[in-house]
Amino acid sequence: MNASVAYLTSHILDAGHKCPVDNEILLETQLFPDNFAKREILSLTVKCPNEGCLHKMELRHLEDHQAHCEFALVNCPQCQRPFQKCQLNIHILKECPRRQVSCLNCAMSMAFEDKEIHDQNCPLANVICEYCNTMLIREQMPNHFDLDCPTAPIPCTFSSFGCHEKMQRNHLARHLQENTQSHMRMLAQAVQSLNLAVAPMPQRDILPYDSAPLSRVSSGCHSEVQNFQETIQQLEGRLVRQDHQIRELTAKMETQSMYVSELKRTIRTLEDKVADMEGQQCNGIYIWKISNFGMYLKSQEEEKPVVIHSPGFYTGRPGYKLCMRLHLQLPSAQRCANYISLFVHTMQGEHDSHLPWPFQGTIRLTILDQSEAPVRQNHEEIMDAKPELLAFQRPTIPRNPKGFGYVTFMHLEALRQRTFIKDDTLLVRCEVTTRFDMGSLRREGFQPRSTDAGV
Repeated sequence: MNASVAYLTSHILDAGHKCPVDNEILLETQLFPDNFAKREILSLTVKCPNEGCLHKMELRHLEDHQAHCEFALVNCPQCQRPFQKCQLNIHILKECPRRQVSCLNCAMSMAFEDKEIHDQNCPLANVICEYCNTMLIREQMPNHFDLDCPTAPIPCTFSSFGCHEKMQRNHLARHLQENTQSHMRMLAQAVQSLNLAVAPMPQRDILPYDSAPLSRVSSGCHSEVQNFQETIQQLEGRLVRQDHQIRELTAKMETQSMYVSELKRTIRTLEDKVADMEGQQCNGIYIWKISNFGMYLKSQEEEKPVVIHSPGFYTGRPGYKLCMRLHLQLPSAQRCANYISLFVHTMQGEHDSHLPWPFQGTIRLTILDQSEAPVRQNHEEIMDAKPELLAFQRPTIPRNPKGFGYVTFMHLEALRQRTFIKDDTLLVRCEVTTRFDMGSLRREGFQPRSTDAGV
């Protein structure tokens, strides 16, 4: 209301002390506030003019409301752009391009909009060498490239003498060894050129001059050339000795390599014998521990074939030698995608000549539940051998290529329903019960003899 009185006073002064209605001259002392009109006006209900605010109030409260309204516009103290009060904190903390952030590598503080440029040049940021893929901090990279990187391209040590070859740093020694003679020729040519350059000039009929300075220069050059030749001779001698040493080391390395290969073959033979002995002790019940099973699952997800064979085991002593084959079907396989396939194969064993063929018996295949529950829910299938199949005939090679089992033994999704995988290991159990029939024994040449009666 005070603003209204001030407005009327200003209007009267502008009108020349006259009433705007009847032009009667008025004095300021004749003006007085109309408190009734003031109360009526201030009692009017108004809506907050700030966008998004739905608050309504009497006009007398508008000024106080605007001072605290969350939708009032205020300038960001960092970027000076206007924002509503309710959004200002979020803007300052998460959106403002001038908000302060710190580099994770060097802890330097900067505006967010400057961080991308800083990251491209931060001396303590981790970068990868483009040649050897070694991770270093950026300020170490020049020295790494110039001195350490084994695969960085470098010129030959004799480049100043005419060798234009470039190679990886770790190939330099081999290049120097293989090109010793050509490098020596380059050095000889360089020395010869230097000798020609400092050779005495032929005498001519010219004006007399002081030859002392030229003599001193020539003497210095000849001394330098002589030192250069001595250095070359020393290098040649050193190269010859190193060449002999390399030949001796190469011969020793070949001998050691042969010895190591023989040891490896012996170790493999012993390991096979130990595994064969362990397989003979299982008496038809074998538990196959497949370690690093997560690695096989990852390969299967990447559409890489996964086929694993177990070590061989025997059904008894003497007995048949068998092994298991586990196959993880690929996601793209038709009708058996993402299944575990499990098969049994016959193998050549040391008792084959004393056993009846084909193999006959019952095979129980189980993937074990490794949980600590009182009742474990294994996944199990039982199958009877079918003598007419090639899979059960006497093998003619170390492992019968024909197997017998289940293409869809277990879906991979079922592995996650219980603790079939523990410590990244899957346990597969195979229990074999053999049986013999007289028909197979007769085919092997055995004829039973009748017993004596009344004995």
